[in-house]
Formats: sequence, structure tokens, C-alpha cells
Amino acid sequence: MPRLTLYVAPGSCARVPTIALEEIGVPFATELVRFKAQQHKSEAYRALNPKGKVPVLVVDGTPLTENVAILSWLNTRFPDAALLPPAETPFAQAQQLSDLAFVSSTLHPIVTRIRVPYLFGSTPEIQVDVREKGMTAMQPFAQLLEERFDKGRWWYGESWSIVDAYLYWVWWRIVGAGFPVDCFPRLQDFAHRIERRPSVIRALAREADQEQMLNDEGLSLNLT
Repeated sequence: MPRLTLYVAPGSCARVPTIALEEIGVPFATELVRFKAQQHKSEAYRALNPKGKVPVLVVDGTPLTENVAILSWLNTRFPDAALLPPAETPFAQAQQLSDLAFVSSTLHPIVTRIRVPYLFGSTPEIQVDVREKGMTAMQPFAQLLEERFDKGRWWYGESWSIVDAYLYWVWWRIVGAGFPVDCFPRLQDFAHRIERRPSVIRALAREADQEQMLNDEGLSLNLT
């Protein structure tokens, strides 16, 4: 069994591999990265991830970055956990990578514009414009998901997958920023269903403990 350590920050997309590891059920440690204290810019952390971001999964001392890579590796290394449906052909595997990349490369950057527009402009006017454009850009994708998530279904139909965990994080982040949830009842149902999953309950409990630790240290970023 590999030694696994996941570097995280509460509210960040590190929630997704946390859910994956809880779903797998193997022992793993978490290391809290204190962004408010600029820990992500430290020499020690940059040695793990020169990009200065979370998550980082350290496997037997070797770091692996980027959610698509981390989730793909976990699915391959622990096939019994069924993080993704069985892929019978290389093309089917590529389609699953495409699904993960859709969340990571298309939806995730829009989330960033909605939640942290100050990264894209120094004046309030620019920040408001960035956020509004992010909200507008997210609308057709939310509608796509609304149509896909028929009642009781997941991204792959009857089979829950780690794609659902990543989509849940996206939805949770934009809802917290005031995205119009009433227009998307199926997505709301999807989020409620996934929050009842034991692996998600455990992952959220981990995050709550991490957030409390940051609060006690006066280092919370209030990402919720």
C-alpha cells in the first residue's frame, strides 16, 4: 500500500481528491496549506509544487499535481473503488479524461472568475465585470448539467463517479457566490444527494476540522 499525503486547503478543489480517497477507503494523511500565511509560496512547498497550488498528492515521497492526473492515477491504482466506470477501450478511457478535463479546464476557470474576480482586475469596476461575465458564461453549462442530471441520476447515469464529485465542488462554489439556484432544481437535487454519500460526509468533516484550525490561527480565507 503506498504512503499517501494530500496537501489541501478548505473550500478548494482539493475537496475532490479528498472525496476520492475517502471513497477508496485507504489510509491517507492531509497537510494543511495556509494560503493567508503565504505558505504556498514557501521554498518547501514550491519544491513539491512549483505552481504553488493545491491539491498535491504525495505518493511514497513523490508529488503528483493537477486534479485530472491525481484522479486518473487513483482510479487506475485502486480499480475496486470504481471511481470511474470500467473503460473497455483506450477510446473509452480518453472519453473519461475528456469528462474530467471538461470540469477542470472549462468549468473550473469560470468558477475562479466568479469567486475571486480580484485576481483579474485591480479596480472594483473591473472585478464586477469579470464576475458578471463569469456568471453569464456559467449559465449554458449549468443548463447542460441540468438536462443531464435527470432525477436520481449521475454523470454516467446509474453509476456515481469522481466526475460527480468534481461537479459538486463546482456547484457548491458558484452557489456560494450567488448563482441562481432556483433555475436548476435537478442540480440542487444532485448536490443534496451527493452530500448524503458517506465519503462526502467524511471529506466535509475533514474540511470543517481544517477550517476550524485556520480560524483558531486567524488564517481563514472564508472560502465557504
